[in-house]
Amino acid sequence: MRDTVVFLGPTLAREDAEQVLDADYLPPVCRGDLARLPEHVRFVGIVDGEFFQSLSVSPKEVVMLLHRGVTVCGASSMGALRAAETWKLGTVGVGRVFTMFRDGVLDADDEVALIYERDTYRKLSEPLVNLRSALDLAASAGIIDEHERTDLTLKMKSRYFPDRSHQALQAMSPRLRDYFRTIPPPDVKRDDALELLHTLRHMRASEPENRKKRRGESPQQV
Repeated sequence: MRDTVVFLGPTLAREDAEQVLDADYLPPVCRGDLARLPEHVRFVGIVDGEFFQSLSVSPKEVVMLLHRGVTVCGASSMGALRAAETWKLGTVGVGRVFTMFRDGVLDADDEVALIYERDTYRKLSEPLVNLRSALDLAASAGIIDEHERTDLTLKMKSRYFPDRSHQALQAMSPRLRDYFRTIPPPDVKRDDALELLHTLRHMRASEPENRKKRRGESPQQV
């Protein structure tokens, strides 16, 4: 196993992730997975995690990993939730979803929940946070007004998370359907996952110089 591990599922295709960061990509994190990581792992990225299929990873497990000296980054989904709970203890939160949870703009786990095919990670529903982003974009473009954005957001929020989708949203507003025929709907979770990978790559590349600084050595100049 490499020194960098990323827990990834439906948020971002693995082949796209591998183009950004050389790491061991593991399935969505669940209870006990962090404790089983070998001692040589130095960087951990948490994107996706189990919510209902099995016990979810707890904030305490993240903190225990931090106490081992492991750098932990969280974004997009379960990673954003746990980072919002533990960033003051050292977890590096990345992206818009993390920021919204940290600042109290979002406060429900089901904002990032979705269902997907176990074998392929193909999404079978759309997380509410992505639908919110689509409505924000449409409102900014003048496709819908503020009242419509609020009304449609509440209607989507009232649905059980497996029943949320762009198709269901656009069925409520033909103008949205016409608008998103011309541009792809935004995927804030995917964007945040890519940002996490770039963050980990930068942090890992900087680690040798950081170690020298901690030992009081002069960094090499080229």
